[in-house]
Amino acid sequence: MNYITVENVSRAFADKVLFKDLSLGINQGQKIGFVAKNGYGKSTLLNIITRAEEPDSGNVAYRTDLRMAFLPQEPNLNPEMTIEEVILDSDVPTMKIIADYEHSMANPDDADMMQKALDAMDAANAWDFETKYRQILSKLKLDDLTQKVGKLSGGQKKRIAMAMALLSDPQLLIMDEPTNHLDLEMIEWLEAYFKQEDYTILMVTHDRYFLDRVCNEIIELDQGQLYTYKGNYSYYVEKKQERIEIQQTNQEKAQQLYKKELTWMRRQPKARRTKSKSRIDDFYQIKEAASNRRKDHQIELEISMQRLGTKVVELHKISKSFGDKHLINDFSYNFLRGERLGIIGKNGTGKSTFLNMITGALAPDTGKVVTGETVKVGYYTQGGIDAKPGMKVIDVVKQFGDYIPLNKGKIISASQLLERFLFDNKKKHDFVEKLSGGERKRLYLCTVLIQNPNFLILDEPTNDLDIPTLNVLENFLMDFPGCIIVVSHDRYFMDKIVDHLFVFNQSGNITDFPGNYSDFRAYVGNTDIALDKDITEDVKPIAVKKVDTTPAAPTSGPTREQQKMLSRMENKIKQLEELKKKLQDSFLDPNIHADQMTENSIQLEKTKEQQEELEMEWLELSEQIAKN
Repeated sequence: MNYITVENVSRAFADKVLFKDLSLGINQGQKIGFVAKNGYGKSTLLNIITRAEEPDSGNVAYRTDLRMAFLPQEPNLNPEMTIEEVILDSDVPTMKIIADYEHSMANPDDADMMQKALDAMDAANAWDFETKYRQILSKLKLDDLTQKVGKLSGGQKKRIAMAMALLSDPQLLIMDEPTNHLDLEMIEWLEAYFKQEDYTILMVTHDRYFLDRVCNEIIELDQGQLYTYKGNYSYYVEKKQERIEIQQTNQEKAQQLYKKELTWMRRQPKARRTKSKSRIDDFYQIKEAASNRRKDHQIELEISMQRLGTKVVELHKISKSFGDKHLINDFSYNFLRGERLGIIGKNGTGKSTFLNMITGALAPDTGKVVTGETVKVGYYTQGGIDAKPGMKVIDVVKQFGDYIPLNKGKIISASQLLERFLFDNKKKHDFVEKLSGGERKRLYLCTVLIQNPNFLILDEPTNDLDIPTLNVLENFLMDFPGCIIVVSHDRYFMDKIVDHLFVFNQSGNITDFPGNYSDFRAYVGNTDIALDKDITEDVKPIAVKKVDTTPAAPTSGPTREQQKMLSRMENKIKQLEELKKKLQDSFLDPNIHADQMTENSIQLEKTKEQQEELEMEWLELSEQIAKN
């Protein structure tokens, strides 16, 4: 059953054409992920489909009586209303009936009110909906419905808009970056919810695990053309690469044919009257095909930074409380060169407080933070860039530096750095207020990197970045020789970047988990429960690393870097062995569900493969050290 038909729509702003003559259909049962680079018009197309914006040309046809809900990136909610009033301000009559029932339950002495509410619930058959109402509000942590919207954070407003969209009982759900501002456990709950509910979905998101686990179709807008892939995100990545390779082969053939036809066209002018008109027309088509190169930009970030000394950052029994809330209790840790740390935990458990203490923006109540003399911190915060009105993009970057050194003795200017972050000459001289959300994030990243840090702290760096930029940023961070701390709800990003996790819990304790997020998820089972309790007893913490400050004497044994690598490998192998045993033991549980058994079997095979590969790498490195 067709829900929406988009026919030949076009949209441009001033001299910039976002897209032209795009057509697509949305049918019942499809769960579509819509992907494109920042600035290609993803959000604009969603706005056109949801009637929030008119196309320059073309039209959109809707099935009669289609129930459609739209979750925008930035919800526009009445700041004077309470959460409950906003949620009830919808076209779903059942919502008002449930609200009256909730009020009657809060006033049990009013028997008439309660009886009327119960009768209304029965008449509307609203009991199942009431259960759904409670579940959604609980999972999205919307507990105090009396709060005024104007006093809430951006993340809380996004969760209200999400609840409103889900509770409107739509046939078609359209979402723009639905996972932004959601906790990890909320995202995982949302994934499971979409699997069990019969929604038709069209969404834009950079969360690749979410795309992989929710969508059954990917539509990509690439250089003005729509490409459809009947599968999840992993399938799309594979097939897109095949498409690009075919396009490159065809272009090479077109270039060869173009050279041949160009020679024919360049013959003496007097012979042109006898030339075939159709062949001349074909020549111009061949010329266009030969010059139609992919405009894929590579962000080159081979930055040469000041080398870290033996002392990086040391945390000596630090503690921090706000009133009766103990966020961090007596925590010690010594960072080594090349650390790749991920931080996870629920909102309010002290993650941002911890980062602010490392950077010196906040002092611990007890204990101390000691920073090495060679450490230069680059801090990418959630707050984003704070540019004065009227400032141009290039001027914002130059506030922090005119150039940075690259490897092999080269340098890169502020202007060149912006080019590598996809800002062309015109965009570099635009005013910052004209930039999109993703462009502002890229600009902010430029201002951090041009300061040439060797200790990089990234607090939710993936919000509003497109997938191509994320891929390049990940490649850069994987080669980054300094220290990295990442706080992110993007599980795919965390899995690629970090070696171990700090797990913050509600009691103020921090557990050092030796693995990435997927390892942690497989180890602890239910993420929500694991982040609520103290898992220190469940996961044996890694001993605090001691920094050897004595000068290294000449030796034929392993270098300090090799020792560090061996230690990391051994810790990882041990953790994989523990994970493997946990998964094997799970099969002995008589109550294990069949789906969980299948998932554990797949995870067990992956764990075995990872362990074997790592043991082989450990053996090769050990043999290399022995030969030296």
